[in-house]
Amino acid sequence: MNEKKTRPQRSMQIQPEETKVKVIRPSPIPFYAAAACWVAYALLLPLYRLTDFFIVTCISLAGYFSFRKLFPGKTEMIEEPVQVEETGDKTMDTVINEGREYLRQIREVNDGIPDPVLSKKICRLEDVTRKIFDHILQNPKKVPQIRKFMGYYLPTTLKLLKAYETLDKQGVKGENILSSMHDVEMMMDTIIAAFEKQLDNLFQEEALDISSDISVLETMLAQEGLSAGGFSEQASQK
Repeated sequence: MNEKKTRPQRSMQIQPEETKVKVIRPSPIPFYAAAACWVAYALLLPLYRLTDFFIVTCISLAGYFSFRKLFPGKTEMIEEPVQVEETGDKTMDTVINEGREYLRQIREVNDGIPDPVLSKKICRLEDVTRKIFDHILQNPKKVPQIRKFMGYYLPTTLKLLKAYETLDKQGVKGENILSSMHDVEMMMDTIIAAFEKQLDNLFQEEALDISSDISVLETMLAQEGLSAGGFSEQASQK
């Protein structure tokens, strides 16, 4: 039984640009039907009194709405430019735009991969990647820490996923195709772990600050006799 493909919750600030929008193209047939009503009425009945115009107008409207139900048109997905909010910082804007584009391509590749296990891993990859760019957006000074991530690891990962998608669509399960697809599948766990490590490394400074604050707090509490040991000593002296 195939697993249902799931998507991570998209509550982060850095989202891939949605470049396609749904548009309904109306069918011309209802308009032709309305025009045909006018022509038929003019050929069969007099059309010179005000009441004649009123009657044929009602008939043409009825024909238009009847045919619109039968021929509602078709839905298409079209490309539409997206307005991207800029921060004013050229370097940061570049990072944000590249981040959105990478996330868009990762999602696009995932949509073309039917394997539910690999798809779930790609969802995790997308989620971690979004969190990395979200953190950079909030901490612009950390941009240098992800240069190799953006310059090599992320594009190479995307290249592997695109190659997998291409191989999977061949419909031929030869030795070379199966071997290459298997290699990508096995590599995904390593890639996800590396991306998670990249995210964790971004919090190194925060971790040091927290550790320092805890150390200072423990020292001050001990000096004031407010630590757990201090309370015990005060109780024994009473």
